[in-house]
Amino acid sequence: MEHVPALDEDLKKTLGPATAKVLAEQLGLHTALDLLHHYPRRYAERGELTSLAELADQIDEHVTVVAQVADARILTFNGGRGKRLEVTITDGSGRLQLVFFGSGVHKPHKDLLPGSRAMFAGKVSKFNHKLQLAHPAYEPLGGDASDRDAAAAFAGQLIPIYPACAKLESWKIAKCVDAVLPSAQDAVDPLPPALREGRGLVPLTEALLKIHRPGTKADIEDARQRLKWDEAFVLQVALARRRHADSQLPAVPRRPVPGGLLDSFDAKLPFTLTQGQQTVSKEIFDDLATEHPMHRLLQGEVGSGKTLVALRAMLAVVDSGGQAAMLAPTEVLAQQHHRSITEMMGELAEGGMLGGSDRGTKVVLLTGSMGMPARRQALLDLVTGEAGIVIGTHALIEDKVQFHDLGLVVVDEQHRFGVEQRDALRSKGKQPPHLLVMTATPIPRTVAMTVFGDLETSVLDQLPAGRSPIATHVVPSKDKPHFLARAWERVREEVEKGHQAYVVCPRIGDGEDEPRKKSAEDDGDKRPPLAVVEIAEQLTRGPLAGMAVEVLHGRMDPADKDDVMRRFAAGEVKVLVATTVIEVGVNVPNSTVMVIMDADRFGVSQLHQLRGRVGRGSAPGLCLLVSEMHEASPARARLAAVAATLDGFELSRIDLEQRREGDVLGQAQSGVRSSLRMLAVIEDEEVIAQAREEATRVVAEDPALERLPGLRTALDALLDTEREQYLEKG
Repeated sequence: MEHVPALDEDLKKTLGPATAKVLAEQLGLHTALDLLHHYPRRYAERGELTSLAELADQIDEHVTVVAQVADARILTFNGGRGKRLEVTITDGSGRLQLVFFGSGVHKPHKDLLPGSRAMFAGKVSKFNHKLQLAHPAYEPLGGDASDRDAAAAFAGQLIPIYPACAKLESWKIAKCVDAVLPSAQDAVDPLPPALREGRGLVPLTEALLKIHRPGTKADIEDARQRLKWDEAFVLQVALARRRHADSQLPAVPRRPVPGGLLDSFDAKLPFTLTQGQQTVSKEIFDDLATEHPMHRLLQGEVGSGKTLVALRAMLAVVDSGGQAAMLAPTEVLAQQHHRSITEMMGELAEGGMLGGSDRGTKVVLLTGSMGMPARRQALLDLVTGEAGIVIGTHALIEDKVQFHDLGLVVVDEQHRFGVEQRDALRSKGKQPPHLLVMTATPIPRTVAMTVFGDLETSVLDQLPAGRSPIATHVVPSKDKPHFLARAWERVREEVEKGHQAYVVCPRIGDGEDEPRKKSAEDDGDKRPPLAVVEIAEQLTRGPLAGMAVEVLHGRMDPADKDDVMRRFAAGEVKVLVATTVIEVGVNVPNSTVMVIMDADRFGVSQLHQLRGRVGRGSAPGLCLLVSEMHEASPARARLAAVAATLDGFELSRIDLEQRREGDVLGQAQSGVRSSLRMLAVIEDEEVIAQAREEATRVVAEDPALERLPGLRTALDALLDTEREQYLEKG
């Protein structure tokens, strides 16, 4: 079915080149259809005083407020040569100052009379500890004769407030929408009629009219319900089609062999598997035994034993005559996995080698920075089948890498394969290999359905016996500096007991990541984030003098990084001052304490990930969240939430609820932003779950969507913009 030309026309034709350029460059809107899907952020009612109290959290953001002028006065400076107009506006919840300078003071002084009401748009800034809008654009809402016509248009209406930018205020965007709104009647409806009627949803054309120009609050609700369904359903259909296509592929069933490598490994384990590990292993072994490729997401708490579950799956595949490859996102992590897996397997990892088990296999490492002889040997071991298990980075996907019989691919830490990469690996197997994706970031069910919707999900939420509890405390360094001094004493005490510590900072501080110069309008209270290099120096000269302190960050040479990590793992380095490079997969059981500087600059899930690096041995862990933020600030509330629970699923939910719309799937999922405008992944749990059911049913009945041309058109549009960013990167 062809696109409807009116909706796909460039906005230049309707709005003129200047406005179209701003919409394209600032807001990414190119066609009438894009503009129709640029929904109002909220609605102001005529006569309703919109809250100014919320602006404290929106420094440096463009906002639109509806308020009444309380007073306006012109002040002079520079001996009368300079003029400044100060206008105070109020909405009942708070007051806000507007400032205008120079020759630009006369018109607003005439327009903004005390008692008049208007919409104001501008960037929230702070001056002398007070919030203000400098040179805001404004649109009077009635009062004097010249504005009555404009006000009449607003009378009795809900005023849409659009996400705007400096060059185009909300009410100008509203006028642009007015120009394209008639073409909404040409919009192709993606929902099957039976689904729409069965769910009592309004037609798409009606939803677009009601979202932009509602008569009542009920209109907004009708439109939102409908538009949420569109987003959820089209996305779930894309994922259902992917699952369907994967289920049609052939795969070699891989079953463990009694008395083989897996049984020998299990017999060596010094502990019993948790109930969770046994359940998840069974799900994986059931999938591996089928004639279609497994596509499973294994998510588990930090330290819940995901690597062990993945290793048992790899051993089962080796038992059945196949090979397994584990992909890690970084060389440090690949080397660490290789070390820990060979240690866990012992002589079973030395197949064909002197002293190795006759039941064993070879476990090889393959990364980009390996020397040529070692690399050549690893490639040879893979092509001959000598190596049953390979652990590596994306170097594994290169053309040169050939397998004897690739049966399973394990992808660590959410760096999911894209379609092209997955295909590149599939081509290395005689038939498509089974796939297991692991993540240590607990993901609420709906996010898993939205982001990893083409994978079945297994969850490990039990910690193995012997894992120690982690106590977490907030250290308010500004209000109570002696608390910070005590934190360094605690680090010293732990090191003196023979343990080790991490200190995490948000910045490197090697000159290349210097923060931008502060501008005059910046709030004088804000300082740059603390840096690894500076903090390490302060600690070695001050509270941790005489201790073996080293730094670790992403811009170090790979060999230096590995050397520091190796010496830290061996216990030679006592305190590691690092950036978040240690967030994932670093396993040093002797580390018992972590101090996170400027903890308010990290997300909730990230703090939880970092904290999981301590308490991995038999001694209890301690995590100290250092912050200068005020006790009543939202940032401190976030830190208190992290300190209050060790439940990663609970924290990931809090994290998503606190983020602004658009960030909801995290930066890694930024490709999804343009497709999720109305859907809130946490709030709309029910819609997503129902859309997944409907999508699965629709795709099972009609995989090519031949009977649903409107849905096919919507899907093509989604995949055009999202294919690379979303379905490939995941």
